[in-house]
Amino acid sequence: MSLIGKEVKPFKAQAFHNGEFIEVTEQDFKGKWSVVCFYPADFTFVCPTELEDLQDNYETFKSLGVEVYSVSTDTHYTHKAWHDSSETIKKITFPMIGDPSHILARNFDVLIEEEGIADRGTFIIDPDGVIQAIEINAGGIGRDAKTLIRKIKAAQYVRNNPGEVCPAKWEEGAKTLKPSLDLVGKI
Repeated sequence: MSLIGKEVKPFKAQAFHNGEFIEVTEQDFKGKWSVVCFYPADFTFVCPTELEDLQDNYETFKSLGVEVYSVSTDTHYTHKAWHDSSETIKKITFPMIGDPSHILARNFDVLIEEEGIADRGTFIIDPDGVIQAIEINAGGIGRDAKTLIRKIKAAQYVRNNPGEVCPAKWEEGAKTLKPSLDLVGKI
């Protein structure tokens, strides 16, 4: 069953954020846009490239009113150790959530049970705490923050402009569509 249109289930987790351990709950996703990026594990290969890409674009996310959260089934202590030992991860300034209990990975339906790790799942969550977009990739396929930013802009546009939708390859400022009987069969 799809999670699109569903509210994020309740959870409580510890995160490493800017040199501190903090608590994060589903309430942190309310009142602003959020992106939750699950990745398989700390101290791996594709994962740091994705997290670095998110960080390189973090100012753009923030300018759009979006908070980024990364999540793996490692602990928040492991996130700190990775942060302290990797030049790439040392750059990260968004919260890195630990999910050793697998509650979040199960709630978002990305847990690979037999391995105890998460798929590469990306979730765009609106200010009401409702999931608006999902992308799930196989372990060897990295994601692109610029594609994610385009999707966020589209989700924000649709939310702010009821009755309009964004077609394929839509970019900010481009023409949108207004679904109607008159438009049926004319695209």
